[in-house]
Amino acid sequence: MSRTVSSWILSSARSSIVLQGKGRWYSICIPNRNRINWKLVFSKTCPYPAGSCSLDSTFSLPKAFRHTSTEEEHFSFQLSPAQINDILRAGELSHKTLDLNGKNANSVLRFESNQLASNSPMEDRRSAATCLQTAGMMFGVFDGHAGAACAQAVSERLLHYIAVSLMSRQSLEEIELAVEAMKPVQPILQWHRHPNDVEYQEITSQYFENLRVYWQHLLDLDTELGFSLEEAMICAFKRLDSDISLEVQAPQESELLRNIALQVAFSGATACVAHVDGVHLHVANTGDCRAILGVREEDGTWSTLPLTRDHNAYDEFEIRRLKREHPRSEEKTLFVNDRLLGILMPSRAFGDVQLKWSKELQHSILENSCDVEALNIYQYVPPNYHTPPYLTAEPEVTYHKLRSKDKFLVIASDGLWEMLSNEKVVKLVAGHLTELNVQKPLLTFKKPVNLGYMHNLLLQRKSKGLASLDRNIATHLIRHAIGSNEYGEVDPEKLAAMLALPEDLARMYRDDITVTVVYFNSETIEDYYRNH
Repeated sequence: MSRTVSSWILSSARSSIVLQGKGRWYSICIPNRNRINWKLVFSKTCPYPAGSCSLDSTFSLPKAFRHTSTEEEHFSFQLSPAQINDILRAGELSHKTLDLNGKNANSVLRFESNQLASNSPMEDRRSAATCLQTAGMMFGVFDGHAGAACAQAVSERLLHYIAVSLMSRQSLEEIELAVEAMKPVQPILQWHRHPNDVEYQEITSQYFENLRVYWQHLLDLDTELGFSLEEAMICAFKRLDSDISLEVQAPQESELLRNIALQVAFSGATACVAHVDGVHLHVANTGDCRAILGVREEDGTWSTLPLTRDHNAYDEFEIRRLKREHPRSEEKTLFVNDRLLGILMPSRAFGDVQLKWSKELQHSILENSCDVEALNIYQYVPPNYHTPPYLTAEPEVTYHKLRSKDKFLVIASDGLWEMLSNEKVVKLVAGHLTELNVQKPLLTFKKPVNLGYMHNLLLQRKSKGLASLDRNIATHLIRHAIGSNEYGEVDPEKLAAMLALPEDLARMYRDDITVTVVYFNSETIEDYYRNH
């Protein structure tokens, strides 16, 4: 496979037609089972300027592993198994929830997450946090486009906006009094981050001030009841997107902050966020990230329960929604080549002010800015741009009451779903769980436990092959997404070739992939139903 596929990849890349402009249009080849689908995907190519906020170091592959160009003289797809594992596991993140007594009383047993870059820099982001002022945990996946800036900002801010929306009036008043008195503020979230997860350190104080304006607005509403969880998530999504739009229009303290605000507003991001509180699961989705449940039926078979709809030109509800919001004269131009106004694949997203603002406002903001081309901002007003906004960040929120047979939740960017179906993902996670359970020896400790006894248990586990598995289920899914052959099995040579693709070619064959898998505690869920 290696020679055949590798030579085909190189020859197809070197003969491909590239349309030059302020960005680049690629013909994207994405393997999907037994056929090949071709898509047009817009990719930005200008580098970040010196002095601007650049995110180009996040999850980039070591140069020894990844080529920068197909034009290199000695081009090779060869990677050792160890190198493959190093690349695949670089973004692994996992967390197990325990209370102080060591007994898990949370409906979330643990979560595992991973990312694999295709774009350079990577445009996907993720978030996970435990709510400290309210109950529950939140998990988010964010898929950026036209740069990483918007996805970065949303990943840092959205969970705070949701948490604030859920806080009681008393808690908001206490935080406001603390800020006024310049006293320490009790944290709202406990973040669960990977060491490589970056933050916009330069703009954190401004983000906090705008969050404060939001909670002051909530206090001004003068309502004791507060929001339902669905209302809180919708309000948080819409408010953050509004703040992103307003921040770029407001005067900034420095050129750096101005540039960040511009990059955030003129790039975009889709978002899928899950909030889990006991048996109550809410999923808010804007765009084409996706969330599904893995359900183990009474007969032992597995089924899939989708919790989101992809917001794009293939969704009839989205087509009808947009037609309702715009004049009949625009019906034929709303979607061109299965893209919103011929430009954007998702029909809902944060940022992307080019599809939300009037032409006059766009011109006013950009003409008073510094070199927008250096900031990687694509200036283009599509034809038939008559009645903006054409894009919204308002999410669809799905509620599901967890049952003991609901075993896990998978949230992922479309880079995964382009390669694997919902059913295949559930099958892979279920199979991984079964393998772990079969291969893991029962840890029945004899008391007193000594080091020799523990050492023998570890050797037993290793001898049964547990060490050869991907411990992190997100890694397992990514490995299958990019390395599976037509029989659904991982082909080591194909996997190596896909991981060794150079930066100018990788995006033609795979997108950024971000996966978070949340495992539920069936015992805790059963206890809930026994007590209610």
